[in-house]
Formats: sequence, structure tokens, C-alpha cells
Amino acid sequence: MKHLPTGRREAVVGPDEFPFAAAFLDHGHIYAMCRGLIDAGARLDWVYDPDPAKVQAFCAVYPRARVAASFDQILQDPAIRLVAAAGIPCTRGATGCIAMAAGKDYFCDKSPFTEFVQLEDARRMVAQTGRKFAVYYSERLHVECAVRAGELVKAGAVGQVVQVLGLGPHRLNKAARPEWFFQKRCYGGILCDIGSHQFEQFLFYTGATDATVTHAAVRNVANPDRPGLEDFGEAVLRGDNGASNYIRVDWLTPDGLRTWGDGRTVILGTEGYIELRKYVDLAQAATGDHLLLADRQGERRFELNGQVGFPFFGELILDCLHRTEKAMTQAHTFKAAELCLRAQAAADANP
Repeated sequence: MKHLPTGRREAVVGPDEFPFAAAFLDHGHIYAMCRGLIDAGARLDWVYDPDPAKVQAFCAVYPRARVAASFDQILQDPAIRLVAAAGIPCTRGATGCIAMAAGKDYFCDKSPFTEFVQLEDARRMVAQTGRKFAVYYSERLHVECAVRAGELVKAGAVGQVVQVLGLGPHRLNKAARPEWFFQKRCYGGILCDIGSHQFEQFLFYTGATDATVTHAAVRNVANPDRPGLEDFGEAVLRGDNGASNYIRVDWLTPDGLRTWGDGRTVILGTEGYIELRKYVDLAQAATGDHLLLADRQGERRFELNGQVGFPFFGELILDCLHRTEKAMTQAHTFKAAELCLRAQAAADANP
């Protein structure tokens, strides 16, 4: 829950050019979100959470951050350019609207929304304020082999992308999870939550700008004591450019696996395919960031841990400063979130 990817420090701004704040520390992804921004040159000025224990743990990792007495104290600081937040999923959209109304850009953990109305509110606030609503789709943005896969696809290494297969297994760690984690109204459902990574990757690697949900299903297969938890989900999409997508997400990672989940992506093209073994190479290397490529020239394997970096964070900082969209367009950010909601709704309609 506090997975902290490490990469090269590649500052795109000076030490005082991009102050930001962290708020609402309900999910451990906030640590990685802040690390990515700091490594790109941002300065962490404030932290806020109503729970002093969360703040104390955060400050042990980021001691430079001043503790705010309230979220308003952060919003009232004219120096703060961006608010990074990882609150309970059902609150993330509203927090973003408050931050944008105060003139701040916003960077939240996935999934950003649990209901369609939250998405529409955020779209409306972006249109009204011109601020950014960015989302930490970490399984592409903060994984080096996934970054390199994007470069290869863009260069035409596998031809036209036909299909993306996304597997997102996670370890449950049931005893360590907060109560909201098991309440569907709080986390939105497994396709809304973990599925957010997979739908974003499908759009990115295929170049699709929209998709139709042709199948979606969710289940609780192994945790009858927690009836609000969906521990298995799957979905099939058809992109507006003809590309297809199958995802499987679950909370069924066995205790014997050396890491929290054997996340994999397979990108099939007309001239080859790429497989990403993101976090572990089962029964082989304990490290992650393995990229396997097969094309007309043969078979190649790339070990990319520490070799690529995470350009998203620097690009996001520059986008906020220059009002550009190089890190991720707002349309892409919101469309990935919309597909999560649509897939979850389809699964909920056919229990």
C-alpha cells in the first residue's frame, strides 16, 4: 500500500519554482505521488489530514512538509500551485473541485470517481476554472517497462495495436485495510478501482479515444466475511478505432508471491507483440520492469529497472506552469475514468 518506486532524479524546475501540498492520506499511493513530483523538482510545502497519526507517518518520510491545521490553510496559500491527494475514493472528485475553485491544479490517486455525477462535476469545474484535474494511473506512469512500451508502440515497433490484455492482480492484506476499503459506496467497485489502471493503458497504447463495454462482471469469490468487497472483476472493451481490450483484476494474489501482485500487460500489434512483467518474473527474477518483445527480427528481452525513469511527473509540472497537455490530456484522463464507471455500471446491472 506504500509501494514507492524509485527512479532517477530529473528536475525540470528550480527548487522554488513549483511548491505543492499533500492532503488526505487515506491511500499509501500519496507517498509515491509526492516522490515522483519531488524527483522532478517540485517542493513539498504542506501536508494535511484530519488524522494526526497519518500526518506523523507521512512527516517521517517527508520531514520538510509543514503540517497544515486545515485543508483551507493549504488552499489559502497563494504559493501552492498543485494539491496532491489520496483521500477515500468517493471523496476525491469533490476535493478536486474545491481545490480547482481555489485556483489550484489537482493531482489525485486513482480511481478519481465512484459515481458519474462526480465526473460531471469535475468536468464542469475544469471548464469553468481552466485548472487541471490529473490522476495517478500508477501502473503505467510509475512503471519503467510500461513507459518504454509506450515509446516502442509510438515508434511502430509492433505495427498497429490490435488488442491490449491487462492483468492487475493485487494482494488483499485484509487485516491491514481500513474499513472503507470494504464498503462499495466508498471504493466504487473493483472495475472502478483497480480497473482504472487497465482502462487508461488500453486508451494509451491503442490510441483509442472512446470505447464500448461489451462485457463486464464482478464477484466476491474468496471473502464471504466481507460481502461489500469485490475480489474479482473482468471486462471487455471495443475501442472506437477497432482495437479490443480484455482486463482481469483481482484481490487474490497468494501469500507465496514475492511481491504484491504479478501485474502484466500484453500489447498485440500487426507486426509483433510486447509483454510487460511489471513487478516480478514468476519463479525467476525478484525484480520488476521486464519487457519482452517479439517481432519480425526475432525475440528480445529488456531489463529496465532503473533504466528509463518516470517522465510523467516532470511533464505534469511543466504542463501546470505552461498550461500545456504533454503529460496527459484532460480528455484522456476523464475518458479513462468514465470507462471505469461505465464498466462497473454494466457489471452491477448483470449480477
